[in-house]
Amino acid sequence: MNVVAIVTVAHHAADGELALTPVHGEALLTHTVRGLLDVPEIDLVLVAAPQRCASSFSEAVRGLACRVVPGSPGAAFAAVEPALPRDSVVLLHDALRAFIPAQTVRDVISAVRDGAPVAVPVLPMADTVKVTDAASLIIGTEDRTRLRTVQTPVGYAFAAFRPDLAPAGAATVPGHPDAMRVTSEFELSLAEAIAAAPKHEETL
Repeated sequence: MNVVAIVTVAHHAADGELALTPVHGEALLTHTVRGLLDVPEIDLVLVAAPQRCASSFSEAVRGLACRVVPGSPGAAFAAVEPALPRDSVVLLHDALRAFIPAQTVRDVISAVRDGAPVAVPVLPMADTVKVTDAASLIIGTEDRTRLRTVQTPVGYAFAAFRPDLAPAGAATVPGHPDAMRVTSEFELSLAEAIAAAPKHEETL
C-alpha cells in the first residue's frame, strides 16, 4: 500500500451534515469518495466520520470500496498506520471538495513522491484584497501577487503526516476551480452542473 487517502469533515462543526447534501441524487460525500477511488494511484480510502455522523456516512458510501472510521483524521490514520510502508503517501482531503480532478490529485502525489514532505494544490488569488482598520475602514490594498487559496488533498510523506492541514513550507501544485468547497446555494448549483456533465467534457 503506497497511497492512502483520508476524507475528513474536521474544518467546521456543520461540515458533517453538509457532506450529506444531495448533489445529482447522491451525497457530496459519495461523490468525494468515488472520485478518489477512481484515481488508480490511491490504494485505500478512509472516511474519518464524526461520531454523530458515523451511521449516515456509512450509508452514503455503502457499496464503495472504502472504510469508515469513527473519529478524527488522526484516528483514521492510526487505524492503518501499522500496515503502511514507511514510504507511503498520505492524502488528507476535505469531504466538501467533491469534484477535485484526478489529475490534481496525481500532481499532489507526484510532488510528495518527488521529495516534498508536504504538498498542496493552490489557486492564485483572483479578487482584490483590501486591508481595513479597527473601524472597518479600508486603509490599503494587499499585494495579491504571491497570495494563494489552498485546496485539498494535502499530501504528506509518511513521516510528515499531521492531521491538521498544510503547514508553512508546503510545496504547491496547480489547483482547479472544480475543487471548490461546496457550502452555499451557488456552489451547489455549480456542483450540480459538474456532476451532470459527461465525464469526457471539460467542467466549469
